[in-house]
Amino acid sequence: MNDLKAMILGAGFAGQGHALALRDCGVNIAAMASRTRSEVDRVTREMGIPTASTDWRKTLREIRPEIVAVGTPAGTHVEMVEAALELKCNVLVDKPLAPTADAARGLFEKAAAAGVKTAYAATSRYQPAVLLAREMVARGDIGSVHEVECVSHHHWPRLTSFGWPHLLETGGGRLNNNFTHKLSIVLNVLGGTVLTVAGESRNDLKRVPVGPPSHDFRNFATAALTREEADRCAWRDVDSDWSYTVLARVGQPGSDPDAGVSATFRHSALVSSLVENYVAFYGETGTIHIAGAYAQGALHLVRAKNDWEQVPIPPAIEQALPSIKDDAQRNWTQLAREFVGDIRGQGDAGYLKFRDGWIHQQVIDAVRSASGWSQISS
Repeated sequence: MNDLKAMILGAGFAGQGHALALRDCGVNIAAMASRTRSEVDRVTREMGIPTASTDWRKTLREIRPEIVAVGTPAGTHVEMVEAALELKCNVLVDKPLAPTADAARGLFEKAAAAGVKTAYAATSRYQPAVLLAREMVARGDIGSVHEVECVSHHHWPRLTSFGWPHLLETGGGRLNNNFTHKLSIVLNVLGGTVLTVAGESRNDLKRVPVGPPSHDFRNFATAALTREEADRCAWRDVDSDWSYTVLARVGQPGSDPDAGVSATFRHSALVSSLVENYVAFYGETGTIHIAGAYAQGALHLVRAKNDWEQVPIPPAIEQALPSIKDDAQRNWTQLAREFVGDIRGQGDAGYLKFRDGWIHQQVIDAVRSASGWSQISS
């Protein structure tokens, strides 16, 4: 059913992922735009997309798609989304929605005024173990949940060549690109929102070498320079966060934060840890523990005598998701299914929208300010 036409902004990891996801839903991918001619020509040729462009504004006006998918770094999101909204396009944006909460709120309000559908791609909420944990919490398998803990360490090479992850204004930082996924996991399992938040973030990197640019996010860490190569390069300052600690209270909108679930998010990108990354939900009568920074590992449950048991993913959960092995692509595709279904009048399945992106960015801004407990608007 190719009743909808889409334009993809960005030819890197997210742009390619959005294109595949929308195509899986029967959407006609009419064009892709990127700043780099060689990359957009290569990707569109490989993916069979008819139009490749380095002038996204001109192509957007010519194509006039029903859907615009924005998979570029966040520093470009505001101008791209605003241009799409002026044409009354439905818009899917990868996280973060915008570099600041004020900018994210502006996009949310303009989209509401335009009367279009929006989607926000903090998509680890679709991990099968997350959907299972949501069912278990709803059933009361661990009683009332009082605490949540998300802990991860990534060994990101310090000599990665300078790029957008190193600057806040371009959407860099681990709060924008790691925490957003974890927050979407926790809110999906608990079925609530962030009421209040406190925390702090740190820039542990300071300066990096300016080596060959990486167009695709997947290549940033793997294309790190050697010390000898780095010594021959110019260096640039870094201002993005590379570690954070977030304390939040999660509950229903308007409820008392003191009665909410206490959630702790701890992450550092530049170091390794003996302890595996994990997400855990602690209840009155048991604990759910999911391995992996983004809950991509096995789910274990304990309810008595410290007898942990692995709980397999029920076939019904796996069958309800796209049959795609790659976690990132499967999750993008599930979001696209819900987003496109809503555009086609099939109903709202509860996917994340620009309002959620604005809420996420409020939390991030509050943590970066390190100004104590802050209330979050929803």
